Amino acid sequence: MGDTTQTAPEGPSDEPASGKSASAKAEKRAKRLAHQMTAFAQSHGGSAEGQLAHIGRGTVRVALVGANGDWGNLVAPSYETARRAAETAGITLHDNFDGELAAKVRTGPYEWTRMAGIQLGGPSNT
Repeated sequence: MGDTTQTAPEGPSDEPASGKSASAKAEKRAKRLAHQMTAFAQSHGGSAEGQLAHIGRGTVRVALVGANGDWGNLVAPSYETARRAAETAGITLHDNFDGELAAKVRTGPYEWTRMAGIQLGGPSNT
């Protein structure tokens, strides 16, 4: 089964209602994500950087690293929605989560005990 591309009709009255509602829904999701990204940046040093990664079934993980080194994740319904949200929020996106971006991540006691698990007395997964 091949990919198909549809072109938009010429007039606004020709566009089906479902097309309008789908694009409006995607735009609303992008705005909500942008708001969350902006809030994260403001509460973690005033700016943030990120990286987008496909995680399955069309969803995308947005890994964010604040200026203070704190980090977090958001999930977007599509790559385009995540990219548009990051643009709106002024988030610098990196191609990979390595090198310069990874070096900015600051981990605390919680992460270290979670990564080590019960070997260092961290919380168990059971």
